[in-house]
Parts: sequence; C-alpha cells; structure tokens
Amino acid sequence: MASEKKSDSTYTAVKPMGLAYLVGRLDHILSQRLRESLAPVGLTVPQYTALSVFRAHGSLSNAQLATRTMMAPQSANEMVKQMEARDWIERRPDPAHGRIIQISLTAAGEAVLRDCDLRVAEVENLMFAELGKEERVQLQGQLRAAVRALSTQRV
Repeated sequence: MASEKKSDSTYTAVKPMGLAYLVGRLDHILSQRLRESLAPVGLTVPQYTALSVFRAHGSLSNAQLATRTMMAPQSANEMVKQMEARDWIERRPDPAHGRIIQISLTAAGEAVLRDCDLRVAEVENLMFAELGKEERVQLQGQLRAAVRALSTQRV
C-alpha cells in the first residue's frame, strides 16, 4: 500500500522505499521468477531449496530439513514424499538411531538440481546484471550479515 503525504491540504501518493519494503518486493518478484524458471522442469522453489540443502549437507532427517528450508515439519514431510516419488531423494533408517530416517539425494536428484542451478543462475544474472563480480561478492556478504543479525537479535 502506498503511503500518503499531505501537501497544501491535498494528498499525493508516495512510494515506500525503506530497505525492508524493497527486500520484501525483491522477495516477491524473485519468488515469482524462480517459480516460472523451475516450472518447466516440474520443480517447485521449496523443492529446489530442499535439494540444494541435501547437496550442501548430505543426509538429513526430516526435522533437520524442515529447519534448514524454513518449513513446518509436516510440510517438509509432504514435500519429501513428492520428491521420493520422483526418485530425487531416498530415505534410509539412520544406523545410529533406528527411529530416525535419513534423507539424501539420488543421482536423478543431482541431475535435476544441476539443470535447475543453471535456470536459477539465469535469474540471478538478470537480477544483478548491473553489478560486477566484486560487487556481487560484497552484496552477498552484506546479505549474509543481515540474515545473521536478524537471526541472533530480537526486536
């Protein structure tokens, strides 16, 4: 919603331009572009995130996956079932804890992830076309710092 500013007893629209607003808009547009980019492969953005997490961390339990993908455990479990049906992941009992199931990428999951990595890179290149390599690295560091700051500090 646009805020309004009083000027000589008339109101004119003023666009919100705070950082939080811009990050929110970026999140909305980026999510839309990623959905469009991944749809032809039959992958959702949460599934891409999950497969990326498995690649980075190896085998995980459903609870660990839910935490790392910022999903409710029930939603993560439903997503795991869908990805297992497509042979992108496999579930095995944890050798140390019989009641815990470990989930990991399959070769098919790795292949779809590589294809989607290229699609995501295209979106990122479009989004940051005006930035050089050094500026992108600096921005990534700043964004990581912002995530850390909000993850550890409470308002």
